[in-house]
Order: sequence, then C-alpha cells, then structure tokens
Amino acid sequence: MTDILSGDIWQLLAAVQAEFQLMTTQEWWQKNYLPLINIIMIDIVLAGDNAIVVGVAASRVDPKIRAKVIFWGIMGAVILRIIFAAMTTQLLQIVGLTLAGGILLLWVCWKMYREVVAGGGEDHAAAAADSGPSNVQYVGYGTAIFQIILADVSMSLDNVLAVAGAAKGSPLVLVIGLAIAIVLMAIASHMIARLLARYPWITWVGLLVILYVSIDMIYNGSAEVFCKVYEFGCGEPFYRAILGRITG
Repeated sequence: MTDILSGDIWQLLAAVQAEFQLMTTQEWWQKNYLPLINIIMIDIVLAGDNAIVVGVAASRVDPKIRAKVIFWGIMGAVILRIIFAAMTTQLLQIVGLTLAGGILLLWVCWKMYREVVAGGGEDHAAAAADSGPSNVQYVGYGTAIFQIILADVSMSLDNVLAVAGAAKGSPLVLVIGLAIAIVLMAIASHMIARLLARYPWITWVGLLVILYVSIDMIYNGSAEVFCKVYEFGCGEPFYRAILGRITG
C-alpha cells in the first residue's frame, strides 16, 4: 500500500512539473482559467467549513496550546489532501466513499456537541475576558487533535473530490486549488478560534455548519450508492425518487 501511494504521489508531482512548463502559454490559460475560477469558489466554501471544524476544536483548548492545535490540525489537512490528491482516480471509483465521510463527520459533530454542552460556554467567555486563574474545563490537546484529524479525513476528501472534478483533468490546476484551500483554511482557522473563544455562542453556529455539511455529504453519498448499486434515482433528484416510490 505504501509503495502504491508513493508511486501515486511521484506520478502526480511529475505531471504537475510537466504541465508547469506550459503555464506561461496562452493556450494553457485559455483552457484552464475557468476551472481555476471554479476551484477558487469551491475553496472559499469548503475551506471555510474545514476552518470552522479546526476553529471550534481549538477554541475548546487552553489558550496556551491553541496555536499548536491549529498548526497540527492544518498539517493533518495538508497531508491528507496530498494523499487524496495522489489517489484521486482510485477514490472516484469507490462507491459510497462520500456517504462514509459524511457519517464520520456527523459523529465528530456529535462529539463536539457533547463537549460544548458539558464544558459550559459561559466559562470560556469568562476565561477570554479574564487573564487570571479560572476553573474553565478545557478539552485536552489529544482530544482536540483527534477530532480535527477525523473531520479532516471526511472534509479533505470532500474538498479534493470537488476540486478534482472542477480541475477537468489538469494536475497543476488541482494542486493550485488545494494550495489555495490550505492557505484560506490557515488564515480562517486562527480568526474563527479567537472569535469562538471570545463569543462562545457562535460555537453553535459552527456546529450547525458542520452538521449541514455532514448531512449534505450523507444525502449525496446515499444518492450515489442507490444509483450505482441499485440503479435507483439516477435520472432525477434523489428526494424526488424517494417520494415517487413512497407515493407511487
């Protein structure tokens, strides 16, 4: 498995290097300017979702190690994006992968919800406003990193597959899109973590965003599974196919 992954990564890098030499030509830009625009729009949306996960988890840890949690959370996302980008062709052939990622993200959302309820948001607001000692119940460093990495698995997968689809087969455009996503996530994660630590009620908004993303992945993943495995709902929206089966 390691040899296969290593080969995929080197193959991706070789393709990017070969295409990079064409980047200065007018033909390359005419062919790829629209995919680049689409990818930037996708990055703004999906990198924001990923940053919310990192920010929510980081806002629940001791401020002294918050930057460290954000750093390793982003590093995890970077590594996973490289792996998934190198295996894009294989990943696109796995039916149900999006469904599995959505279920995993939903579980992460549930774990975060329980910790937010148990931790008490007002205590964190007091800690943010007071530099003196407090009795705030912070989430452990390992717990926060574990939650971020699990969320990164599903959300990085979602990001890579979306960017790969928009890249239209261009390895260089794919890599540029992933690099933009990582930069956006790094910037947004720090801002969101500070905001959530200062105004804990916004944590509930973040959890709702994560919940929406997980449900959206589960819905689209279920539609893919039923279409490709059972040939159900392929030619119409999934919810209409279900309603038609129930009422028909």
